[in-house]
Amino acid sequence: MKTWIPFPRVEGAYARQAHTDLPAGTYEREVSKEGFFGPAAHILHAHPPTGWVKWEGELRPRAFDLTKINTLSASPWGAAEIGGNASIRLRYWRMEGAMDHLVRNADGDELIFVHEGEGDLFCDWGHMTFREGDYVMLPRGTQWRVTAKTGLTALLIEATNDSYRLPDKGLLGRHAIFDPAVLELPRLDEAFAAQRSEEETRVVIKRGDRLSTMTYPYNPLDTVGWQGELAPVKLNWRDIRPLMSHSYHLPPSAHTTFLAGRFVICTFVPRPAESAPGALKLPFFHNNDDYDELIFYHRGKFMSRDNIHPGMATLHPTGFPHGPHPKALAMALKSAGGQMLDEVAVMIDTRDALDIARLPEGVEWTGYVDSWKTKPQAAE
Repeated sequence: MKTWIPFPRVEGAYARQAHTDLPAGTYEREVSKEGFFGPAAHILHAHPPTGWVKWEGELRPRAFDLTKINTLSASPWGAAEIGGNASIRLRYWRMEGAMDHLVRNADGDELIFVHEGEGDLFCDWGHMTFREGDYVMLPRGTQWRVTAKTGLTALLIEATNDSYRLPDKGLLGRHAIFDPAVLELPRLDEAFAAQRSEEETRVVIKRGDRLSTMTYPYNPLDTVGWQGELAPVKLNWRDIRPLMSHSYHLPPSAHTTFLAGRFVICTFVPRPAESAPGALKLPFFHNNDDYDELIFYHRGKFMSRDNIHPGMATLHPTGFPHGPHPKALAMALKSAGGQMLDEVAVMIDTRDALDIARLPEGVEWTGYVDSWKTKPQAAE
């Protein structure tokens, strides 16, 4: 299929290049289809698109302080439910010590993002260590268990009835963003050999909301060899080389790390801010009307948000514009750019509405909807 040269329509005041050299006193809002890949319009407003003074109804921006979830569970199936839909399930898992059983997810691939802690993971393919900042992708049906050396806090992202894949990097080539060579796989090493045993071992299988347990008279993690192209993989955010432009603020989709059929996972890592005169130096106002957007804040200082600390998460459903807070916007407009943006966050964009679970009292920051006001209500 040929790609012909497009000639977008314009009306009234406009910027010749999106996100660059906006007319004085205007605020740009992007309206787009298919995330940031489809047709788009850039509308210039006389006021910030997030300048609401009152909000009614259930649809609203929401924020959650997951650090207030203190429940410990020796199994991921006991992790706190955060939310999900037919394609994705999000849980927040805190555990200490060593699991005394194996688990198997019969619903879909599991992606573990390690927020805090380090330890060892044992599975059908062997042994791997993990630490803060690791993504560990476990194919559907994998038998596994972990031992946490310093405790573990993790975001669990299940691709229900689906598999994780890497994004098409197109013109960038397959080694851009991260080289597949940095992906680590389990090894049949001494640690794996040492955990073999003839002791009775339980495997707890999750299918839907039901758990089943099968018991072996030995440890079924008794692999002596394997070959193939399917295995768990590990990626740390420190191995991601982010796409950057000194003169153009790239959309979140440029930072895609994994994707499934109905959602994508992007990773924001430290990078220099845009430095060219006229270039936006923080996320632009936008309507992402085909996706709900959930961001988990892992570490650092989050450039476009006030009153957000590591371990929090925000949800911006489709249906309304969102963008930087007033304080961040004012600082960016004055900034010459080029400074390092020191933040690490995981963004999950879902094609279908995310339903948030019933969370413990105090986890949700109900004042988040008012945080775009000039004097935002501070988080408790």
